[in-house]
Amino acid sequence: MQTKPLMVVTILSMLSACQYVGDRFWNTDPTSEGASSGAGPEVAKSTDLEWHYYGGDHGQTRFVDNDQINTENVADLKLKWIHQSSIIGSYQATPVVDDGVMYVTAPYNHVFAIDASTGEELWHYEHSLGTTVLCCGPNNRGVAVRGDLIYMATLDAKLIALDKLSGELVWETVIADAELGYSETQAPTVFEDKIIVGISGAEFGIRGFIDAYDADTGDQLWRWHTIPAPDEIQPDGTAGWAGVFAETADGINSLRRNIAEEKTALASGKFDDAWKIGGGSVWMTPSIDVDRGWVIATTGNPSPDLDASVRPGDNRWTNSLVAVDARSGEMIWGYQYVPHDAWDFDAASPPILMQVEGQNGDLIDGVVHAGKTGWVYIHDRETGELIRRSEPLVRHENLFGRPTPEGTRMLPGANGGVGWSPGAFNPNTRMAYYAAIDQPMSFVSQTTEWEAGRLFLSGAFVAIPEEDQWGNVSAVNVDTGEIVWQTQTDQPLLSGALTTAGGLVFVGEGNGLFKAFHAETGEELWQFQGGAGVNAAPMAFEVDGKLHIAVAAGGNFQFDYKRGNALLVFSLN
Repeated sequence: MQTKPLMVVTILSMLSACQYVGDRFWNTDPTSEGASSGAGPEVAKSTDLEWHYYGGDHGQTRFVDNDQINTENVADLKLKWIHQSSIIGSYQATPVVDDGVMYVTAPYNHVFAIDASTGEELWHYEHSLGTTVLCCGPNNRGVAVRGDLIYMATLDAKLIALDKLSGELVWETVIADAELGYSETQAPTVFEDKIIVGISGAEFGIRGFIDAYDADTGDQLWRWHTIPAPDEIQPDGTAGWAGVFAETADGINSLRRNIAEEKTALASGKFDDAWKIGGGSVWMTPSIDVDRGWVIATTGNPSPDLDASVRPGDNRWTNSLVAVDARSGEMIWGYQYVPHDAWDFDAASPPILMQVEGQNGDLIDGVVHAGKTGWVYIHDRETGELIRRSEPLVRHENLFGRPTPEGTRMLPGANGGVGWSPGAFNPNTRMAYYAAIDQPMSFVSQTTEWEAGRLFLSGAFVAIPEEDQWGNVSAVNVDTGEIVWQTQTDQPLLSGALTTAGGLVFVGEGNGLFKAFHAETGEELWQFQGGAGVNAAPMAFEVDGKLHIAVAAGGNFQFDYKRGNALLVFSLN
């Protein structure tokens, strides 16, 4: 494993409990309240490669099959234009580009249409939020595009469709009751005539789900709950959310559970309704297996976060990788990473679809996910079976130590490992690239009662200010699980990766630096100071036959990285 010199920094302020948190579809022909500020000038139809999905393609590989910008010339990469939104918050969006127009969201559910060639703003839509109940910042990570419509999910748990030429509202659908804590921060995705979106809000004691909506009308087509009702038979033959009372994570690491005590509590009947507020957010955009017609998604922590005693059992399907039929909403399979979670170890980073080496050495359809646990998991996509997991990306100390009223120190902390940051997969190097977090935390538990619309953490997890914390960019060979290289960073990383056929990996840092690394060796080849935390996942697109790289620099609520409002676009000339 190649490693660069370590750089360590101590963060002096503790995080509060609410400060944590395939196939390539680059083509040339994709098919109330709030106000638009005008249609703006027309933009000619593009014949260039574009970025139509949050993760670049349905499989969220964030791979650009273009080598114009490469290891030999990336040092010449220059800033071409900047768009400033004037909206200050956690800027976490990845833009999409369609017909030569870039569509990007800003905090508090603003949408901007921008000429992708010049940076000229074409229109601006502001959603009028109907709630102030927010957990983890005013975040939004992007839009979906289909035909003449742009789709955004909102912090007040609505799905809206905008006319992509004018920015005018076409329709609006209520997904759930925002006053109960239901919320949307992810970018929706498109499959056939459906808009697919998951819900967030487990920190308030909601019941998670994934929805499908008619792309033309906004009518709900199906809903699959991440938290099954007691009588629901699961794909493995068990019923409800209690599961099998697994004693380990991945059959390897002890979860330090008192199974007998849990079974006694379950039999008492006292916690029979715990599933109704059982959590299971879907923080990030699901991937779509187009050939199978499956939604493949990661799910978040159970509720309450830190007091597992009031929810005996495995708490399925929290902290899981799941496959759901995109046409019917029927569950296909599930793999639970951390049963009976007491550490807020969401499975948050989007799953990546690619071919991987199977148990017999043949390439098979796979799905890869990096967890807050600090491991990268490689699965058989057909069955959900875990083929292998990587070496740890970060330190493991007192792993799965149970939270206590006095506080339990553990690594990884509740931020990860790998938080919501999207990874990227390069088929040429056979590596998946992730931005990781190495941050010790103290986990404090307490017993509290659920109250509608109030945080339901039952404890707190706080960074330890006198301890070292940092981040790293990690490259993992998906066929072996080996960490090929790591580059350590001054601060914990919460951003995302982009990789290219030019042998590059792009990642942003909280100190404002946006960097390019050699995809095979991890050598740093280029950097740019963006002036605010680069805490969004980058993307790429072509204009006039020239490749461009884009990323938002606007900081992050979760780590209190410097705020800003700039969307930066780079090219060679």
